[in-house]
Amino acid sequence: MDEESSRDIALVVDDSPEALRLLTDALDAAGMTVMVALDGASALRICGRVTPDIVLLDAVMPGMDGFETCRRMKRDARLAHVPIVFMTGLSETEHVVRGFEAGGVDYVGKPIVVAQMLARVRAHLSNARMTQSARNALDVSGRFLLAVDDKGRLLWATPRAHALLTPPGAETDDEADRLPPLARDWLAVARLATGSEAPAVHCAPDGNSLLYFLGALGPAEFLLRIARAAQPDNPANLGRSLGLTRREGEVLSWLSKGKSNRDIAEILGLSPRTIDKHLEQIYAKLGVENRSAATAVAINKANDANSSS
Repeated sequence: MDEESSRDIALVVDDSPEALRLLTDALDAAGMTVMVALDGASALRICGRVTPDIVLLDAVMPGMDGFETCRRMKRDARLAHVPIVFMTGLSETEHVVRGFEAGGVDYVGKPIVVAQMLARVRAHLSNARMTQSARNALDVSGRFLLAVDDKGRLLWATPRAHALLTPPGAETDDEADRLPPLARDWLAVARLATGSEAPAVHCAPDGNSLLYFLGALGPAEFLLRIARAAQPDNPANLGRSLGLTRREGEVLSWLSKGKSNRDIAEILGLSPRTIDKHLEQIYAKLGVENRSAATAVAINKANDANSSS
């Protein structure tokens, strides 16, 4: 790796040319690659192409202010780990609080004291590198972890977990940074349950993974884990083992692979209404109330079969 490619990237966002020149010169002299933006919209466009290692963000700008710019950056899981340092002449407590609530990690007052600013930048870069290294290590060890808030919005994720949760082509869509609707419904139940009553699993969007609820990290932060699932690849055996008919076993097998009712109908050459009827029978025989619970039963049965074989 050459020296240029290993340089940290700083994005400086400020509507003042004088401030941009001061910060650019200081960061460049400190060995960093510097990108600049005059407003929040331009900063977001830059981040859509390049992920910076740190952002220095003016709080007060025309149009989209720094607080809103920060909030939008933090909604993008690709940028969630990037430290954002606010810069402003505002010193009132309410503005400092707004900066931290928006997702900032620090607050630097203007006029900028270069030595102090560089010390803060180095400290935040070091902390961010350690955090990202830890998340990469979790991926290598096979523990794909993520944290979400009570609305299912992604707060952070290991790189592999984020890839598994993100539908193809949805990287810039707001829904890419939220759990899918069925998983959000499951989370609402899981986070309120305790002990053995807590739902254990839910299918992740790819249909071949399970989403586990690990616990609460705070009042509105919940830790989840994604694990590859053993798939019931023999519908007939699955049906027999659960007391289902052959057709019901086929329906449940496809359900456990993340297929919708309409998808299952097309695959099996049946009408959606017939699939609905089969699912009613499956729920009754398994003693469950919904597709999530039925999926969990099917996956657990497959896991038991694999562990005993």
